[in-house]
Amino acid sequence: MENKAHQRMRAVAIDEFGGIEKMKPRELPVPEVAADEVLVRVDSAGVGVWDPFEREGGFAKELGMQPSFPYVLGSDGAGTVEEVGDDVHNLKPGDRVYGVNFMSPKGGFYAEYTAIKAKNVAKIPPALSTRDAGVLAVDGVIALDGLDKALRLKAGESILILGASGGVGHLAVQLAKRMKARVLAVASGPDGVEFVKRLGADKVIDGHREDILKAAHEFAPKGLDAALLTAGGKAAEQAIAALREGGRAAYPNGVENVPQAPDGVKVMSYNVEPDPKTFAKLNELIDGGPFEVHIARTFKLEEAADAQRALKSHYLGKLALVLS
Repeated sequence: MENKAHQRMRAVAIDEFGGIEKMKPRELPVPEVAADEVLVRVDSAGVGVWDPFEREGGFAKELGMQPSFPYVLGSDGAGTVEEVGDDVHNLKPGDRVYGVNFMSPKGGFYAEYTAIKAKNVAKIPPALSTRDAGVLAVDGVIALDGLDKALRLKAGESILILGASGGVGHLAVQLAKRMKARVLAVASGPDGVEFVKRLGADKVIDGHREDILKAAHEFAPKGLDAALLTAGGKAAEQAIAALREGGRAAYPNGVENVPQAPDGVKVMSYNVEPDPKTFAKLNELIDGGPFEVHIARTFKLEEAADAQRALKSHYLGKLALVLS
C-alpha cells in the first residue's frame, strides 16, 4: 500500500474559530495513521446542524480543548478504507465504512482523507450506498441511543417522535418501526408529512398546523408510552403532556427549551456515544429491509460554506458534501 503521508489533499479548514467566512478550501497533508486508526478516502460527509457550533468554537470551549489550526471540520462521513493501523484487525483496505470523527486533532470529514479511530467506524450495511451512509453516523447513533438506551423502547409500545422529517427524526421513525413500536410522527410542513408517511410511521401530523395533544389522544387514548424529542419548546411540552402515568421522554443533550417533567412521567437527557456495539445494532436494524437515509441536497467540498448556510433553510432529512 503506497504511503500517503507525504501526499496532499483537498480539505475545507479554518485558521481560527468564527463565522462562515472563516471556512476556506485548502490543500493540506494527508493525515498519518496511528496504530488504532484507519485512513478513509472520503466519499461523502454529513453537514450537521451542530457544525456551525463547532466552527464557532462552542464544542472546544465546552470540552476544554485547545485544537490546533488549520482545523478541518466535519464530524461524520463515509468512504473507503485506504490504510489500516498495525493494531486494527477487523477492517481492511477497500472496506466501505461510515463513522464519527468528532473534534479530531487530525481533522474531520470535510476533506479527501480522514484518519479515524477504528472503534469509531463501522462497515456500511449492504442496503446503503456509500454516499447515503455519509450522513448516517451521528444522527443514526442519536436516534438509536434515544430509542434503545434512554427510552428502552419495547415492541408494541406507542412512541411520539418529534421532528420526524429531520435528520435524527426520519431515522428514528424507521428504527422504532424495526423495533416493532407504534409510531406517531410529528413532521414539519406538508412535504415533511408526505415524506414520513412513506417511511412507514403509523400516523403522521404536521406539527405547525395540527394539535399534537389531540392527535396523541386519538392515537393512544390511555396516553403514550414514550416520546423522543429532537426539539424543545411548545411541541415538546405537548408531547410530554401526552404521556401516560409512568411514561418517559428523552432528548439528546444540546436540545434547548425542554420543559420540566410533570409528576408521574420521566424526562431525561442523554449523551451520544458512538461505539462498536451501537454501530452493530444500528447496522442490524438497517439490514432488516429497505431503509432510507434521506439526503435533501448535496454540495461539492469547496461549497461547504454554502452547505452550512443551507442548514437554516427548510429541508427534509440531511445535507451532504460529496467528494467523488
